Order: sequence, then C-alpha cells, then structure tokens
Amino acid sequence: MNILFLTENFPPETNAAATRVFERAVYWARWGHQVTVITSAPNFPQGILMSGYANRWYQSEEMAGIKVVRVKTFISPNTGVVRRGLDFLSFLPSAFLAGIFQPRFDVVAATSPQFFAAVAGWLVGGVRRRPFVFELGDLWPGSISAVGAMKRGMLLGLMEKLELFLYHRSALVAALTQSFKEDLVGRGIAPGKISVVINGVDLPRYGPRDAKTDLAREWGLEGKFTIGYVGTHGMAHRLGNVLEAAEILRGEDDLRFLFVGAGAERQALKDKARQKNLENVVFIPPQPKDAMPDIWALCDVALVHLRDQPLFAGVIPSKIFEAMAMGLPVLLAAPDGEASAIINRHGNGICVAPEQPDDLARAARQLLDDKDAYTQMKQASLDAAHLFSRETQAQKMIDVLDRARGN
Repeated sequence: MNILFLTENFPPETNAAATRVFERAVYWARWGHQVTVITSAPNFPQGILMSGYANRWYQSEEMAGIKVVRVKTFISPNTGVVRRGLDFLSFLPSAFLAGIFQPRFDVVAATSPQFFAAVAGWLVGGVRRRPFVFELGDLWPGSISAVGAMKRGMLLGLMEKLELFLYHRSALVAALTQSFKEDLVGRGIAPGKISVVINGVDLPRYGPRDAKTDLAREWGLEGKFTIGYVGTHGMAHRLGNVLEAAEILRGEDDLRFLFVGAGAERQALKDKARQKNLENVVFIPPQPKDAMPDIWALCDVALVHLRDQPLFAGVIPSKIFEAMAMGLPVLLAAPDGEASAIINRHGNGICVAPEQPDDLARAARQLLDDKDAYTQMKQASLDAAHLFSRETQAQKMIDVLDRARGN
C-alpha cells in the first residue's frame, strides 16, 4: 500500500505525535509499504530550527525507509495564541500543495493535534480522489478551551463545526482512546466509522537499564530517588503543582523531582523553582530522541501530570507506555479516566487527584519509603508493557488504512 501521511511534527522533534507517527511508519516501511510523510522543518517546541534544517518551501529526505517531505511554515515558539495559531494555519496550504503533487498513493491520513493538518489531508484526498483517514490524537480545538488558551466564542464555534465536518467527511476515524470515540459518537458520528487504536511504545528501543553514572553525577542525581517528568511543559500539564509538592518535600534530601523537555511553561517553572530555592528540583534541557532511554534510566518513577479538566480524563499520555517498557512505576496526577484505569488495572503505579500538591507529595513519599510496594510496581510495569507495543499499534493502524482504501 502507498500511504501519504500529514503531520506537523516529526523527528528529530520528540513530542508524542512526532514519535507516534515515525515509529509506526518505520514498521510500515519494514513490512513493504511505501510511506511518504509531509511535515514541517523541525522546530517544536522552542520555535527554533534544529541544526541541519532550513525552512524551505519544499525539501525531502529519507529516514528509516520513509520519504519525508518538509514544507515551509510560519515558525513560532509554543507560546502565544496568535503566533502559534499562525504556525498551525500556515501548515495547511504548504502541506496541501506538497500533497497534491506527490506520486500515486492509495490513502491519505493526517493526525491531530493540530487539526489544520487534518484539513490539509482531507483537501489532498478530495483533489486526488483518495480516501482520507483522520487520526484523532487530541480533541482539538476543544483542548484549546480546556487549557484556557482561547475563550469560547464564535471563532472556537466555527472551528468545532469544521472539526465535525472533517469527522463526517473522512472515510474512517482512528481515535487514540475509547473516550475520544465516545465523544464523537455523542456528537453524531457513526460508531462504525471510528476505530480505537491506543498508543504504544517501541519495545526494542526502551527497556530496563542502569543509569549512566556520569550523567547522574552531572545533574546531581547520583544516589537520589528521582521522580521524572519527561515531555512537554505546556498549559495542559499545570506543572506548577509539582513545584508545590517539591516545596512540601524539601526536607527529603534523598528525593529529587526531575523535569526534562521544553514548552510554554518551562521558563516560568524554572523561575519559580529558583525563587523558592527548591534544591530538590532539577531541570534538564530537551534531549534528542536517541537519548531518551538514558534519560528515563535516571528516573526511579515516571511522573505523568495533567490539568484538572474533564476533557483530560479521556487522554492517555504516551509516556505511560515508555515508563512501562523501562520498568518504572507511574505516578499519575490526572482526572480519573482512561489513564488511571490502565494504572489501576495493572497495579504499576499510584494515581492521585490533579492539582493537589499534598496528595502528590504523599504519594511521592510512599514510593520512596515502601520498598516492597515499589518493587511490585516496577515488575507490574514490565509485565504490562508488551500489551502496548508500537508494533501492535502499527498493525492496527495499517488495518484501518487498508479498510479505508477498500471503502
């Protein structure tokens, strides 16, 4: 099958969408499918072009058997609604123009967030008379309102109408969670056109390993029980709550909170930690994808943190599955929903209410002190990891694309 896939984010960017699309496409190419990905020049989330790339109208490369076409966009840091909105919107015409001139393909797919990529994918499918599959990675633009980036009004209402239009006009929808499917069905989308393809982890890439001594020493983590947040520091995560928990635990010298990544809130978090003189908080800059297993190996616990909004009850952050593969217990602070159901079902971590620093601090202390429970959670993570392999997810997504091709 010849697959055309549109996504604004792609490696060397390391956010969840970039990782998901790339790791699945590697399997597709390995299985003999022809895969072309249309994306932007890598710059997320800092809004700075990564070394070796230029923001040109059209450039292509091959990556792990995948043809990668990069198009020009308005580059902006992941801060500010207007500039970030222009970034999102600019991908639409560039990706559309690149897409309609690609050699023959059987199906076109696009992922959200952001959903202007999906608009471009639908337009390409329409012009080239090919089925379009909408991969629903986020209820965007609903999540914009949930994090307070945009107030409900006429503009958001128009975007939601366009969102529903795309669901109706797509050949099939691939939703990353069951909650996303239920949301769409509740808004009138036929259940039969929605497949649930839950996220996963590339098991050959991740696995238990000892922390590198020099890396641990460099960041002052040697001999410390480290609770690590690895990922985007954005408005959806409300990570200031973690700093409040760290302040409660400042007397626990054996405990460290580690932040790795970038995002709209990162500088404010660093400033606040400095103002509060939180010596138990460590910030490591964003790391390349190949370094992520070694970063996880610095951690004793994986922290997954989301804002206290009902919409996020349906989100399953991909870092949960990376933590499982690394054999790390998960400390989840999020609305009760699909993510907490996974943790509770497999017994591989602790779930606490979001934005409650006392609860978070209490759970962190429990993980530090209760060695037997901690060891059981580590093993439970490893035991469950194979259930969420990226290879399985890649096969399920291929099945969706193949079914769309036959429609």
